[in-house]
Amino acid sequence: MPERETPAGMMDDVDVVTRSVLTASRLLVGVSARSLAAVEERVTLPQFRMLVVLSTRGATKLVTLADLLRVAPSTAMRMVDRLIAAGLADRQSNPGNRRETLLQLTEEGRRTVADVTARRRGAIAEIVERLTPTQRLALIEALAAFNEAGGEPLAPAQDETESHPLGWAMDVPASGDA
Repeated sequence: MPERETPAGMMDDVDVVTRSVLTASRLLVGVSARSLAAVEERVTLPQFRMLVVLSTRGATKLVTLADLLRVAPSTAMRMVDRLIAAGLADRQSNPGNRRETLLQLTEEGRRTVADVTARRRGAIAEIVERLTPTQRLALIEALAAFNEAGGEPLAPAQDETESHPLGWAMDVPASGDA
């Protein structure tokens, strides 16, 4: 794949960079959608986001889950009900406060997150393999700067055991949820 030359003066053009990032985000949304294809009859993209949050945080109160997903508690409850019906999540009483209910993934829910994440990682790796070593280095540097500017931590390496399956971080402390 030939390397592209950047016209003089284009490096500081915010619009050109924004358009490039938007194009890359379309590519990544497509990869994400295809990675969900095997489970799309059971899980929508918003429901998968909920599965990922539950996988990163463990047992979580509905109000906290809704807040993390930035949806109304009633919307979160409908999503939870669908995930429970699909066998991907369940409810349990909070041992610290029996009036509260905690939501958590089932083993099938954990397996679903792992499978979708593996497919997504593989699809991204196929794209990255088409780049030259120089382009890969430039992409690493550009994305590192972009992620840092956006406050997003680096995703774990493939062989790292990590509680954040897609590298997502939650900025709400886990204490007080269980």
